[in-house]
Amino acid sequence: MPNRPQVRAKSCGPCGLCCKVFAVEELSKPMGVQCQHFHGGCAIYADRPHDGCCTLGAHFADAEDEKRVGKAVRQLKASQWQYKKDGRVGGWVEDERPDHVADGELPGRKTRVIDGACIFLNRPGFPAGPGCALHLLALSQGRDFLETKPDVCWQLPIRRQFRAVTRTDDTTYTEITIGEYGRDGWGPGGADLDWYCSSNTEAHSGVRPVYLENRAELVALMGTAAYEVLAVACEDFESRRGDTMRHPADPKLIARSRPKR
Repeated sequence: MPNRPQVRAKSCGPCGLCCKVFAVEELSKPMGVQCQHFHGGCAIYADRPHDGCCTLGAHFADAEDEKRVGKAVRQLKASQWQYKKDGRVGGWVEDERPDHVADGELPGRKTRVIDGACIFLNRPGFPAGPGCALHLLALSQGRDFLETKPDVCWQLPIRRQFRAVTRTDDTTYTEITIGEYGRDGWGPGGADLDWYCSSNTEAHSGVRPVYLENRAELVALMGTAAYEVLAVACEDFESRRGDTMRHPADPKLIARSRPKR
C-alpha cells in the first residue's frame, strides 16, 4: 500500500473538510464521508452558518501574501474550486470597500466576495464538500495550509500586533505581541457576531493546547528560537494547578464557577 501524505492536524474552523476527507477509525467513519458529529461550521453569522468569517473575504497582509496565494490559485482545479470560472472571468481579488477604509488610508486588497462570501469558499452541495478551496488544495497535495491560504486565514484565532514604544530616554523600539484574535479584533462589529470561535465555551474542546496544536503557525509568526522559549513557559504553566490563568471561556473554568446546588 502506498504511503499517504501526513497532513498536520488543526483545531476546527468553519470549513469542515477535515471532518469529511479523513477516516476516523474510533468513530467508524470512512474516508470521504461527512462525519455525523459535524454540524455546519462555526455559524459566525446566524443566517450563514456555513460561511464563518469567510463572509468578509480575506484581506492580504502585503503584496507578497497576495503573490503566494496567487501561485496556489493557479493550481486549483474546477473539481476543487466551485467558483473557478467566476475567478477566471471576473478575477479573485478586489479592493476593500470605501466605507470600510479609515480616513486618510488607501483601500486594501482582499479576496473577492461572491454570493455573500469569499470566492474560495465552496458552498454546501459542491461535490468536493463545503469549505476553503485553498485548504482543500493543501490537503490534496500533502502540503501545509500555511503555504496556500492568505496570512489572516491561517493565523486566526492567533493575532500578531506591533506597537512602537518610547523609552524614557526618547529612544524607541517595536514591541511585538502574539495573542488571541478576539471579537475586538474585528472592530466595533465584533460584538455583533452571532458566534466567534475563541470566545465561545463550546469551541474549547481541543485535546492539545494551542502552543502544540498550532506550532507551525506560531513558529511562522515568532521564529523557532522564540517558540522554544514559549513552549518551555507553557509546559511550566501546564504543570501548575489552579484556574487563575485559564481562558475565561474554558468549559472547565465555567463549570467550576457555577454555584453548587
